[in-house]
Amino acid sequence: MKKFFKLTYLVLASLFLVLISCKQSDDSKKGVDTILKGKVTILVDETLKPIIDDQIAVFESKYEAKINLDARSEKELIKAFLNDSAGVAVLSRTLNQDEIKYFERKRITPKATKIGIDAIAFIRNNTSNDTLIALEDVLSFMQGKKQTNIKGLVFDNPNSSTVRYMNDLAGLDEMPTKDVFSFKTNEDVIKYVSENEGMVGVVGVNWLSQPSTALKGDMKNINVLNVKSLNNIGYFAPSQNNIAEGTYPLARDLYIINCQGYSGLGMGFASFVAGDIGQRIILKSGLLPFRMPGRNIIIKTKSNTDEKK
Repeated sequence: MKKFFKLTYLVLASLFLVLISCKQSDDSKKGVDTILKGKVTILVDETLKPIIDDQIAVFESKYEAKINLDARSEKELIKAFLNDSAGVAVLSRTLNQDEIKYFERKRITPKATKIGIDAIAFIRNNTSNDTLIALEDVLSFMQGKKQTNIKGLVFDNPNSSTVRYMNDLAGLDEMPTKDVFSFKTNEDVIKYVSENEGMVGVVGVNWLSQPSTALKGDMKNINVLNVKSLNNIGYFAPSQNNIAEGTYPLARDLYIINCQGYSGLGMGFASFVAGDIGQRIILKSGLLPFRMPGRNIIIKTKSNTDEKK
């Protein structure tokens, strides 16, 4: 009988150790982050870097959190996302069906939080007085039907979301090679266009509304172009108001995609950006918030003179 109890004790102790080990393994996968505390890496579409930089700065000032921003082109970002480099990504699109199925096979349901609307903008050296461009002309140029008022198109990166967006509009599978150029970042495009006449740059509007210190000199040498949509309703600038009214033709929705698989810092950050403070930051940046922040109006019933009396 003693041997039986001793054997039972050993079995129960072994099971207990296995359970503890499994829990520790699960916790190690989750990391040490919670909704508002800890560390996390977030993959960010390079065209959206300025606004996410601002969001992170405010978020970290309010909570015991450290967010590492990893900015990449869209294709590079998706590849890293699927390879588990990070569990959170900021994109200008939602995941497609193949990407969703990949995470579902890992028993993770991707959560997409819409945070705002930005746009793709066209820029040109300000030596030209022409500040208008037709979207139809740009698409025709990409299709090989060269237009006289476009010397060349300059993109940020062949793997970027701007290239994917424009290729979709032009009905192309890949970026054209004739008179279409690419660099690495939006900063490179702005600098190149500021120094070269006749070139049309294609950038995320966030880089124009919030230029870095290094770009302020180059910004003086470029014009942001008004774009005529395919339905010929007129020329419109990529302004906050035009994006809100739907008249600017190159607007796109922004999302935070969470695939952490647990309630971690990624969820907390997404809720922050989609909340009142985060939406105010987007509004101030020149982009369009997904939810317009409320305004508190204070009505004074007595004047300062009356109060003194």
